[in-house]
Formats: sequence, C-alpha cells, structure tokens
Amino acid sequence: MYSSKSRIAALVAALVFSGSVIAQSDPIVTQSTSNSNSVTTTNGSTTTKVISPPPSAISPAVTIINSDVCAIGYSGAAQTQILGISFGGTTKDTNCERLKLSRSLYDMGMKVAAVSTLCQDERVFTAMMNAGTPCPVDGQIGASAKEIWEANPDRQPQKVKSKD
Repeated sequence: MYSSKSRIAALVAALVFSGSVIAQSDPIVTQSTSNSNSVTTTNGSTTTKVISPPPSAISPAVTIINSDVCAIGYSGAAQTQILGISFGGTTKDTNCERLKLSRSLYDMGMKVAAVSTLCQDERVFTAMMNAGTPCPVDGQIGASAKEIWEANPDRQPQKVKSKD
C-alpha cells in the first residue's frame, strides 16, 4: 500500500521527532562589552556568569506624603569604582509654616493675631506700612502701633538676604 520511499520518509521523520537523531553543533560563546564582564555560553541552555556587578549608588526616595507638612525633600548619590554613597533628608519651609499658622489663627477668629503672624515677614510688614495699616504690636493697632514701630526700628522684621 505504501511505497518504499514513503516508508523511508516516515521512518526518518519518526527518528527525528523521537529524539533518536540529534543535531550536534558547537556551543555559541559570546563576550559582553559592558562593564559587568558577562560570559554567555549557549549549548541548549543559557548560563551567565557575572564576574563583578556594576557599581551603583541609589538615591533614597524622600517623600512628603502629607500635603499639610511644610517640608521639602532632597536626596542624592555618588558612585566611584570603589565607594558609593547616598544621602537624603528634609528641610523645613518657614514661610509655609507662617502661612499655615496665620490661616489657623484666622480660622479660630483671631484676625489680629493672624495679621501679626504674617507681619513677621519684612515684605508683609513693609506692605502694611505702605498701605497705612501698620502691623499690630504690643496689643496696639492703627496709629498707636505706627508710633511704637517708628520709635523702635530694631523691633521691625529684618529684610531677608537673597543670593542676588
């Protein structure tokens, strides 16, 4: 029923698929050009040998999750072939704190105290004096507060020094 050629072809196909005939080839060896000096040998399976891992210094994640915190996060890292160092931290934002304190005082109905808190900033102090509504001092407001400020210039908020 089957010809001899088709029987031979079926026999060869059966041997190839059953694993009796295995094609043999030379292993593939590659040398990596990265700094990790990896050697990969492929012979039906993959093997990777890492001689030395690449140096890595990773900056810490400094997150300020609560949006009601007046802090600024910072971090950094440096790496050499021998030593790696990373650092991080926070610094407080005093102007943000002043605004939040003033807002809280105002919300509690203490409007004069809220304005007095803002007047600790020289820019606000100057703006209030230029507007003719001097900042409160020693429980005094208006013209009597202006007299106290003029008599005691050393008590006025100092100008913030800038990098300019």
